[in-house]
Amino acid sequence: MTARILVVDDIPANVKLLEARLVAEYFDVLTAGDGYQALAICERNQVDLVLLDIMMHGMDGFEVCERLKANPKTSHIPVVMVTALDQSADRVRGLKAGADDFLTKPVNDLQLISRVKSLLRLKTLSDELRIRAETAQTMGIDELLRSGEGRSDESGQVLLVDGRANSQERIIKALKPIADVSAISDPQAALFEAAENPFELVIVNANFDDYDPLRLCSQLRSLERTRFLPLLIITEQGDDDMVIRALELGVNDYIVRPVDPNELVARSLTQMRRKRYNDRLRASVKQTIELAVTDPLTGLSNRRYLDNHLSTLFNRSMARGRPLSVLITDIDRFKQVNDTYGHDAGDDVLREFAGRIRSTVRGADLACRYGGEEFVVVMPDTSPEVAATVAERLRSVVESTPFVLKSSGQELSVTASFGISSRIPSVITPGQLMKQADLALYEAKTGGRNRVVAAA
Repeated sequence: MTARILVVDDIPANVKLLEARLVAEYFDVLTAGDGYQALAICERNQVDLVLLDIMMHGMDGFEVCERLKANPKTSHIPVVMVTALDQSADRVRGLKAGADDFLTKPVNDLQLISRVKSLLRLKTLSDELRIRAETAQTMGIDELLRSGEGRSDESGQVLLVDGRANSQERIIKALKPIADVSAISDPQAALFEAAENPFELVIVNANFDDYDPLRLCSQLRSLERTRFLPLLIITEQGDDDMVIRALELGVNDYIVRPVDPNELVARSLTQMRRKRYNDRLRASVKQTIELAVTDPLTGLSNRRYLDNHLSTLFNRSMARGRPLSVLITDIDRFKQVNDTYGHDAGDDVLREFAGRIRSTVRGADLACRYGGEEFVVVMPDTSPEVAATVAERLRSVVESTPFVLKSSGQELSVTASFGISSRIPSVITPGQLMKQADLALYEAKTGGRNRVVAAA
């Protein structure tokens, strides 16, 4: 794993020490001697993670972290505060400022490198989602970034896996102001519980007498439904081996006993906010993909999707020796509708026409808006005879009921022409199949319109 890490400290010796540790792990290291320089570097350069001292002249680490997290350009950069302060209140303040972790000097080398690698893995995922979402300006990604992780005032849903009733009670009490906690003592039952419910965080208390808690963490990371669910593990003081192994397995964070309630709340909030943020990014990506392949006016698939999917269906038809038919339809004299009633009326007709196609074709068929007033229906496993029946049924549905214009309530009689083609030995490409259907549509148009013609 390679990444660029910024080390911020006003003591050169501390900077050199951390730099040497990170360079030994093949990281690219930038350095800054104060908060202002750190902010400038993050603004100008690609930085993957910041190791930030707290006690600095001019601007302390808390303020630097708050500014980084408030800036949409840098809010996604993980921040680890590295300091000599060891009070619980300082850790909580750092986490509330937006820090992703808090390490106390002298820093344990293994924990430092494990934590850095864990945070970088998470950042890689977030970056991929963020970049994809940014490709669609209509997705409102700027607003998403400005709003941080979002919904931070809502009560979270937390699953607590803890083998002891007394510690369950303490943790539930601590988290009550920010989350609804479901506690369970059986790790295997907890695995199913996590997979079946919309939890935003799983806390695993490593206090089982006869069970390895890391096994549950590994299983949660392996399941598709829980792969992105944040995990926080509670360990014994000094159990560095478990912490390191947990982080390598993909556990997001850890806290050591005795558990400070304020720190537990701060770390839990951090993980839930990050999950909400990434969930929103994934939703943005999904919506972007849908927009890319959907016609916004009619809601049918667009030509881009048709070109890709038709090729897949055609190759499958060839491989399996199964029939495949295509229907191309065009609304008759559609230009007259636009010229007489306006383009809003034309849009009403197109939407209604698409609705009638959607209600008439079968579930396995692919209906697309090809462009303008032209539509295509791809029918897998469909013979020429069945395709003709489907086309005739759709022609009748269009002709039999007038179209109502929403703006005026006026009724219009609309008809459409249809051309169909089917894959035969001489048709060896999707393009040829479409060409045959288009020629049949042209014949239907020149032959009087409002009719179905099959390719010869």
